[in-house]
Amino acid sequence: MRPRLVGINHVALQVDDIEEAVAFYTKLFEPTAVDRSVPAAAFLQLGDQFIALFERGPREEEPHFGLVVDDKETARQALEEAGVEILPGRRLDFRDPSGNLVQVVQYDQVQFTKTGRILEGMGLELTKSERALAELRAKDLAD
Repeated sequence: MRPRLVGINHVALQVDDIEEAVAFYTKLFEPTAVDRSVPAAAFLQLGDQFIALFERGPREEEPHFGLVVDDKETARQALEEAGVEILPGRRLDFRDPSGNLVQVVQYDQVQFTKTGRILEGMGLELTKSERALAELRAKDLAD
């Protein structure tokens, strides 16, 4: 069995100057918030998704994107069966054949959400964990 892709949780980019990058994106677009809780980083909130900006330098963070799946363990099994190396660490990260870094997260564990109608149209019956719901409520994105 293969995991179902549900969406893209986030995109992470490296920037030369974090202040310049935040000014650039916020001059052009209006994110729902800008989280500056991590040094040399900024998270442009897009409701239940985000763009992560990381200043080049001593950080280990590299450009990547986060895929949302219905079942993370099924994703892990599919990667292992395909002979894909899972990178060390607490996340489920891997590289595609071109070397792009991909992070896999499970739908019920993150704030990323789809409407009931979209999930139904995708043939999915998914719910959210209390922690994910709390994150959504904190942003006034859930009841």
